[in-house]
Amino acid sequence: MAMTQPAEKAVRELFADLRDAWDRGDGDAYGACFTEDATYTTFVGTVYHGRADIAAGHQALFGAFLKGTRMYEQIDEIRFLGPDAAVVVGRGEVAKKRPRELGKVQTYTLVREADGRWRIAAFHNTKRRSLMEAVSFRLLPASRPLGAAPGASAARA
Repeated sequence: MAMTQPAEKAVRELFADLRDAWDRGDGDAYGACFTEDATYTTFVGTVYHGRADIAAGHQALFGAFLKGTRMYEQIDEIRFLGPDAAVVVGRGEVAKKRPRELGKVQTYTLVREADGRWRIAAFHNTKRRSLMEAVSFRLLPASRPLGAAPGASAARA
């Protein structure tokens, strides 16, 4: 479903707010980008439930393992499912300096809430294993994704 430029702009602003909160190490501001009942799955398999859980967990991480990191992300696709729902697929990474490649594939489910703001209702982060992907496609070419979808290696042979 095609949406208006203002809707896409508002979604991109949500991602700018998310990145800014991460870069400042502000768990509350980071959590504010999510719905009250959001789910958040990290690439290591940790699942946070709800805005407060996401905010508190990230504030702890920002004070320790993720201290001083920056969020690097690229939006590959924004697909609107209706006037108040969208799926965003992209790539990302967090590091103290820009990485050579963005090694995580990320899927966000967004909703526009009653206050008119877009927020993240669900997030899933997966570490891309490009070598395993290449081996799989070589051994089983039919497993290669169709078309030129973002992040797909190539069209079927």
